Amino acid sequence: MNAAPDIRVVHAACPHDCPDTCAMRVTVENGRAVRVQGDPEHPTTNGALCTKVSRYPERTYHPERVLTPLKRVGPKGRGEFVPVSWDEALDTIAARLKAIAARDPEAILPYSYAGTMGLVQGESMAARFFHQLGASRLDRTICASAGSEALLATYGIKAGMHVEHFTESRLILIWGSNSITSNLHFWTIAQAAKRQGAKLVCIDPRRTETAEKCHEHLALRPGSDGALALALMHELIAHDWLDHDYLERYVDGWPALRERALQWPAERAAAVCGLTVEQIRGLARDYGTTKPAAIRLNYGMQRVHGGGSAVRLIALLPCLTGAWRHRAGGLLLSASGWFAGRRDDAWLQRPDLLAGRQPRTINMSTIGGDLLREASPAFGPRIEAVVVYNSNPVAVAPESRKVVAGFAREDLFTVVLEHFLTDTADHADFVLPATTQLEHWDAHTAYGHTYALLNKPAIEPVGQARSNAAIFRALAERMGFDDPCFADDDETLARRAFLADRVDLDSLERRGWARLDVAEAPFANGFPTPSGKAIVDVPGLGVPDHVPNYECAETTPELAARFPLAMISPPARHFLNSTFVNVKSLRAVEGEPLLEIHPDDAAARGIADGAEVRVFNERGEYRCAAAVSTRARPGVVVGLGVWWRKLGRDGTNVNELTHQRLTDIGRAPSFYDCLVEVAVA
Repeated sequence: MNAAPDIRVVHAACPHDCPDTCAMRVTVENGRAVRVQGDPEHPTTNGALCTKVSRYPERTYHPERVLTPLKRVGPKGRGEFVPVSWDEALDTIAARLKAIAARDPEAILPYSYAGTMGLVQGESMAARFFHQLGASRLDRTICASAGSEALLATYGIKAGMHVEHFTESRLILIWGSNSITSNLHFWTIAQAAKRQGAKLVCIDPRRTETAEKCHEHLALRPGSDGALALALMHELIAHDWLDHDYLERYVDGWPALRERALQWPAERAAAVCGLTVEQIRGLARDYGTTKPAAIRLNYGMQRVHGGGSAVRLIALLPCLTGAWRHRAGGLLLSASGWFAGRRDDAWLQRPDLLAGRQPRTINMSTIGGDLLREASPAFGPRIEAVVVYNSNPVAVAPESRKVVAGFAREDLFTVVLEHFLTDTADHADFVLPATTQLEHWDAHTAYGHTYALLNKPAIEPVGQARSNAAIFRALAERMGFDDPCFADDDETLARRAFLADRVDLDSLERRGWARLDVAEAPFANGFPTPSGKAIVDVPGLGVPDHVPNYECAETTPELAARFPLAMISPPARHFLNSTFVNVKSLRAVEGEPLLEIHPDDAAARGIADGAEVRVFNERGEYRCAAAVSTRARPGVVVGLGVWWRKLGRDGTNVNELTHQRLTDIGRAPSFYDCLVEVAVA
C-alpha cells in the first residue's frame, strides 16, 4: 500500500519589483513545490497572482537554472564556463578581493537592485560585507529615485493613500501606469470602483491594455506630464475649484505655485503635450468637481529629464482641491515611506562597520561610462571588481554598448550571483548559484500597500544553490571579517528585520503578513514636514516647472530633425524588467522583441506590420519586428522590453539606444527621453 503523500502549505511573499508584493501560499508535496497561489486572506492579494508569479515553480525547477558554481573558461560574453566546487570559487573570489582591497577597497563595487525586494536577500549581509570592506557605494537609482525624492521634497515622506481606499473614489487618474501589467491588484480595486460609478482616466503616451479599459485616455507626449499638471492647476484656479482652507493650512508656497500655474493656460500645455485644449479642460473639470478624486501615479512618467519636477507638480494637485481630506482622495505613488522606522535597517545593514570611512558613490545608471573610466583625483581608482547580485546590468542599464564594453574588460574581475546565465552572467569570471524565493528566508516591505510580509522557505535549495546572505557570510569568513554580525543566519535576519514594537510579529508568524498602523486619511491634517505643510518652493530646487526632455524638438532641434521619433521602452506584459524572459511559457506568449509604431509613421517609412526594422540613433542600432498599431501615438514608438540581449535578433535590446543622462531630481536614468529613427532593415 502506497504511503499518503506528505503535503504542506507554506506562507511566502512575492519578491519581485512590483507594488503589489503579494502574500503567497506554496503547496509542497514530498519536498517539491507543486503550486504557488495568492493568499486569499491577504486583503490586497485576495487570492490572485499575476501570470508570471503563478508559474514560479517553473522558474525554480527550470532546466537551465545554474545549480553549481561556475568558472569562466572562454572569452567574456560567450557564456563558457566549467563547474567548480564552492570552496574553489569562494577561495579564489576572496583572494582576488583581498588583493584589490589591499591597494584600494574603493576599486571594488557592489551592483544590485530589485531582483529581490527582500530585506534579507537584498541588502543585509551584503551591505554588512561591503561596509566592512570599505568598497565603493552604489547609488541605486535605476527605477524610482526621481519620483521618490520628489515626494520626499514635497510631502516629507515617500507615502500616500491606502490602495484599498481607491474602491471609494469617484474619479481615478491612472497616470503613467499600465496597471493591468504592472499593478494587477490595484486594477482589481479600480474595477470595483468603476462598477460603483467611478470614472477612470488613463494618462499615458501608449494606448496600453489599461488605457483601453478606462473611460478616457489622454495620449500625451513623453516628458510632458509636468506641463499637463500645470495646465490642470491653471484651470482649477480659473474656475475656483480650490479648497482655500486646505491651501492656507497645509501648503507652504501656494502664492508662488499659483503664479507659476497661471503661466500655463490649456493652449500652451496642449501644444507641448500633443493633446487638445478640450481634453485638458475636460480633465480639469472632472478633477476639480468630482469628490473624492484619486491619482494612481507610477514611475514610468518620471524616466525623463524633468521627471522629478513632474512628480512634484502632480503631487501638489490633490493639495489644491483638498482631496487629502478624504481617505479615498489624494495620490499614491509609493507607500514605502510608511515602513521607515518599522524595520531595523541599522541592525540589518550595519553602516557602523564603515568606522568613519566615507567611500565614493557610483551611480548604477552610469555604470557603462564608469566602468570605462580611468583613475583620476575626481573619480578615484579605476573599478577593478564588480560583484553583481539581484540585477542584470548588461540588459537593463542605459546605453548598453558602453555597459557591454565595460563588462568585457579582461582586467575587470566580475562575480555574479544568479539563477540563470543572463547577459551579465555571461561576462562573469564566477557565477554563484543563488536560491529562489521558495528556498530561503526573507522579510518584505511593500511600496504599493501597507502590509509587512514574512517569507519562509518552502523547499530545500535545489542543487548547490545558496542564498545571497549565505554567500556573503561565507565570503566574509574567508576575508577574515570577525565581527559577530557575520554569523547571523538567514532566519535570524528575517525574524529581526522588523521592530517588534512597530510591527505585529505574531501576525507575521501566524499569517505571513501584518498590517501597519497608518491613519486612514494620512494627510488630512497636514504633512510630516517641519512646517506641517506640503512644500512648493523646495530649497535648492525652487518652484517646480515643466522641464523639457533632453532630446526633443524644443531643446535639440537638429537632433530631432535627424531622429524625429520619441521612443519609450516599458516592460513587455509577461516580463518584469529582465526577469522571466527565459521562462519559455511566458516568452512564447510575448513571441519576439517588438517595436510598436503608429500606422501614419509606418506608412511614411514604408514599414509593413511584422517587417524587420532598424531602430537607430547616434548611440547604436537595434533590430526587431514592427508592430504597426495605434497603441503607439503618432511621433512616438514603443520598444517593449526588457529582453535579454542574447535573445534579440542581433544580440542587442532597446537599451542600445538609451542614454546615461540623469533626471533633474534623484540622479535617475531618463530611459524614456530618447529620440530615434526607424527604417526597414
